[in-house]
Formats: sequence, C-alpha cells, structure tokens
Amino acid sequence: MNEIRHIVFDIGKVLIHYDPELPYRRLIPNDEKRRRFFTEICTPEWNIEQDRGRSWEEAEALLIADHPDEAENIRGFRLNWHEMVPHAYEGSVAIMEALVEQGHDVTMLTNFASDTFVEARERYTFLQKPRGVTVSGDIRAIKPDRAIFDHHISAFGLEPEATLFIDDSAPNIEGARAAGWNAVLFTDAETLRKDLARYGIEV
Repeated sequence: MNEIRHIVFDIGKVLIHYDPELPYRRLIPNDEKRRRFFTEICTPEWNIEQDRGRSWEEAEALLIADHPDEAENIRGFRLNWHEMVPHAYEGSVAIMEALVEQGHDVTMLTNFASDTFVEARERYTFLQKPRGVTVSGDIRAIKPDRAIFDHHISAFGLEPEATLFIDDSAPNIEGARAAGWNAVLFTDAETLRKDLARYGIEV
C-alpha cells in the first residue's frame, strides 16, 4: 500500500448534507407531483449541468420553454437552494479539521455550481480550512470524468499514487482509481476513521 501524502475530500454528502427535496416538500406538497417534478423536469441530469458550468439563467430558460406552467417551481430550485444544504456532518468535518491540524495536506474536489459553492463556503466556514478546492463549475468538468481528477493533481501539485480520495459516490470512486488515485467510499465518520487507519493515518 502506497504512503498517503495527500487527502482529498468530496463535499456534498461527505461534509455537508444535500437533499433537493427539502424545500419542495413545502413548494409541492403532493408526493406524486413532487416525484414527477424531479423525474421529468428538474432532474439530476439537468442539475449536473450547472455543476458543469451552465448558468442558472440558461438552465431555467430551457425548462421553462418546455414547462411554462412550472416556471415558479423551476426558478424555485436556485431560489431555495440554501434549504437543500441544511447542516454539516459533524463527524466527518471533525476528521477533516483534525487532519488539517495534524499537518496533513488536505484539499477538496467537488461537483458544485460556482455560485452555490461560494454561498456554501461562506455559510460553512470549515470549507475554508483545507489548502484549496477544485469546483467543477469553475473548470467546466465534473466527476467522474478523468479531466477533473487530472486538473486537481496539476493544480495542487499532488502525486496520484500518494493521494487518497473520499467520496460518497461509487462512480466517482472508480473515476479516481482510474486516474491512479487511492479512494474510499464514504458512508459515515466511524467507517472513514477505519479507512484512514488502513492507510496508516490515525485521527
């Protein structure tokens, strides 16, 4: 097993909670209508394009053209985004902060729209503690594409074989491994501690 000298954290569902349904339980109380909204209108495939750098204005216009009766709910996605990230995961945040305090090289790599990441970083100030971050919306590449992993390596001077990536998505884990990184799937803080220990990192 390679010595780990760089630790890279994903953000959504690893350090902060994310659930787009949260505001829509208020906006669209009917369960079936809300399910249809997320499967046919504001789909994950639509949302990921904002993570890839598409503007909210363009994203909203595309959907409103096809679903004019849903214009208010479509615009509600960005307007109520803050409700979708209601809290941090205290356990994993504590681990990340401890790694930084111990002197480990910690960075972040996230699929995030540029503007909402700025908002998240202001709200959750622990996101300012790592050495830096690659935000997909800023570079117009998303996980699990190889390009975003190679960009992060180049931007922060990392060695792939000495890098450990922590993410909640199995495809993103596979993408990291395909780029030559070590990677562990995040499920909870206690499991993360054990995974880090397997790589000789005690927190």
